[in-house]
Amino acid sequence: MASTAAKSHPYHMVDPSPWPALGTLSALTLAIGGIWYMHGGPLWGVAPGFLLLFATFYFWWRDVVRESRAGVFHTEAVNHGLRVGFLLFIASEVMFFFAFFWAFFNASAPLINSAAHVKWPPEGIVPFYAWGLPFLNTLILLTSGATVTVAHHAFRLGDREKMVFWTGVTVVLGAIFLACQAFEYSHAAFGFKDGIYPSTFFMATGFHGFHVFVGTCFLLVCFLRARRGDFTPNKHVGFEAAAWYWHFVDVVWLFLFVVIYLWGSMGFTGTYGH
Repeated sequence: MASTAAKSHPYHMVDPSPWPALGTLSALTLAIGGIWYMHGGPLWGVAPGFLLLFATFYFWWRDVVRESRAGVFHTEAVNHGLRVGFLLFIASEVMFFFAFFWAFFNASAPLINSAAHVKWPPEGIVPFYAWGLPFLNTLILLTSGATVTVAHHAFRLGDREKMVFWTGVTVVLGAIFLACQAFEYSHAAFGFKDGIYPSTFFMATGFHGFHVFVGTCFLLVCFLRARRGDFTPNKHVGFEAAAWYWHFVDVVWLFLFVVIYLWGSMGFTGTYGH
C-alpha cells in the first residue's frame, strides 16, 4: 500500500509492489506451457501459468480496491488519470479489432471489386443466417447496453439498490450472450482451418466473445463491490470503466453483425443449414 506521508501534490506515488514481477513470470510460464502443448505436450502444462496469472490479477486488483477505499490515494487528479488511461486502453482495443476487420475486407475484396471472379463466401462454406441467432445476440447486447446505462444513471442519482439490480441484469445478459455464442459455434458448418472465411470469422467473433467474458467479469466485480458499498455517486471510477468497456463491446458487435454476418454472407446463394 502507498505511503500516507505528507505530500505537496495530488498524485498517487505507489509503493514497490511484487505484482508486476509476478505478472511477468506468469506470462512467461503461460507462454512456455502453451508452446509445449502446441508441440504435443500435456494440456495441464498451461495450468501453472494460468494459476499465476489469476493470482496476479486477484492480488493486484485487491490492492487497487483497497487504495480506492482508503479515501486519500484516489484524488481527483488520480481519478482523471485512471479515466484517461482506460480510454487509451479502449483506443488500443479498437485498433486490435481493426486488424481483424481489415483481414476480412482484404479477403472479401471480390464483393467490392465487381471485376473479380472469386466467390465470397468461398465455395463450400455455408455461413450463418444473419437474422437468426446472430440477430438475437445483437438484441441481447443492445439490451445489456441499455441496462448498464440505467444502472449508471441510477447510481449518479444516489439509488444504489437500483444500480445493483440493473448491473446484475447486465451480467446475466452477458452470460446469456456467451451461451448463445457457444451454441452457435457448436453448430457451425465450417471449422477454423477450412479457409480464410472461417479463420477470420472465428478470430473476430471469438476475440469479441472473449471481450464479452472479460466485460461480464468486470461488471460482476462491480456488482459485488456496489453491494458492499465501495462506490459513491461521486466516486465510482471502476464502475465507469466497466460501463465504458461494455459499450465498446456493444459497438464492436454491431460492426461484426453488419460486416461479417450480414454483408459478408450476401454472396451466398445456397441453403442455410443452421
